[in-house]
Amino acid sequence: MDMKLPEKKQCWVYHAEALPQTAGEGVTRRVLAYTDGLMCVENTFEKGAVGALHHHPHTQITYVVSGAFDFTVDGVTRTVRTGDTILKEDGVEHGCVCTEAGILLDIFTPMREDFV
Repeated sequence: MDMKLPEKKQCWVYHAEALPQTAGEGVTRRVLAYTDGLMCVENTFEKGAVGALHHHPHTQITYVVSGAFDFTVDGVTRTVRTGDTILKEDGVEHGCVCTEAGILLDIFTPMREDFV
């Protein structure tokens, strides 16, 4: 099976074919479907992995598929677990520490050009 980044506006994106990329120590990113205005990205975290504090000009919704994370958004830190959702509007500083190995699903608008 040939793993690669999906193409913009690709209708069907199969997980087994989505190229895993290192996105920090203990973090693996898979870019999934996207258009210019919207992007879906899966991030797999090992316990203890850190998503460093950062900000970007994209609104981002994060859905916790599995695991547990201490998330900081705009200076406020809370623990989130499977099924929880976090909204981060554009320009707001955010980051996380994985406290129980898991997966985050990120939706961005507009798409993150720096990921492709």
